[in-house]
Amino acid sequence: MNRLEHRLRVVTIAVLLPLAAIAQPLPDDIDPRSRNRLPPIGSEAAMGVAGIMQHASDIDARFEAAVGRALSELAILIVAREHDQPYEWSLHELEAVAVGLDLAAIDAVKHRRALDDLGEAEAVIIQLGRELFGEHALSAETYAHAVRLFGQTELVDVVRLMGNYVATAIRLTAFNQHMPPGWRQFLPLPFEQPDDIHADTQSRLPPATPRPRTPGGERVLYSRGLAPAGTGPGLIRGHSPDPAALEASVGRALVDLAVMITARAYDAQYIWTTTEPAAREHGLEPAVIDAVRSDGPTTGLPDRDAALIDLGRELLGAHTVRPQTYARAQELLGRSALVGLVNVMGATAEQATLLLAFDQRLPAGTTPLLPAR
Repeated sequence: MNRLEHRLRVVTIAVLLPLAAIAQPLPDDIDPRSRNRLPPIGSEAAMGVAGIMQHASDIDARFEAAVGRALSELAILIVAREHDQPYEWSLHELEAVAVGLDLAAIDAVKHRRALDDLGEAEAVIIQLGRELFGEHALSAETYAHAVRLFGQTELVDVVRLMGNYVATAIRLTAFNQHMPPGWRQFLPLPFEQPDDIHADTQSRLPPATPRPRTPGGERVLYSRGLAPAGTGPGLIRGHSPDPAALEASVGRALVDLAVMITARAYDAQYIWTTTEPAAREHGLEPAVIDAVRSDGPTTGLPDRDAALIDLGRELLGAHTVRPQTYARAQELLGRSALVGLVNVMGATAEQATLLLAFDQRLPAGTTPLLPAR
């Protein structure tokens, strides 16, 4: 290599090196060991969701949280509102009224009103949800206010409750769960719900044998569910394959694609950057990765990949899935696999909620792979 070629190569490398790969100072509220807003517990600093969850309490975050039942229901309502999820909203609005949540707080969430006249705790929870799900980030000011008001452990419990109901909202929307006949729908929507549903389930899914929840996940005292029988999360669980069966059916690359579609939709840098290298190893085509990363067209991509991307974009962006988009995905993937992949999207969004709230940064020296929009 002559001197000119060497200089050109050096210049090219310098130009192509992402600026983000250069060490940047962390914000003041980020712990340099955990690289998020929470200090590590123990001698080894766990990162990501595992590290954040070390700060959670061992309680049922909906029924036993220190913030109380009314504020727990408010946390669920802001999730349902920001995801335009009518079934989740309608059942939990009734529950919120029953446990004494201020009606002004319910109306502020439902109609996206200003928060000036609400109590401090109600306003902070609503603002937290609006930032997380509207901006995919939580400002340092809102975070600090929430910690002062609730404490770190209680805030982790509130956010993990939100994350759980984000996953539920995604599943309900994907399968177009309507309210059963005779049940009122309370949430104003920016769209009309499609009518491609089974009469007996009021959903895109036919009846299924109910499956119990994971043992140990609930206390007997709180086993009463809000969902009418044969509908909602229980119906979806009845159609859900276990993770091993899903991977055997569609391959690991398609599971990775479901994760990356969700990471892009929520601007979840940590999830994307830790998933992309593995997805490439599992055989996900570079053109597919690039299309998701750049919000590019799906024309020319493999049929199953394109169908999943199209469904994910409508589900996570518009919060409604057109009948033709759903039908194509089900035809190419099969009902069971589609349910499993939607479950992956829901679980990924649940993780993203925690990571965004506590501003999880990548390990030192790691180049971010997801560009900002």
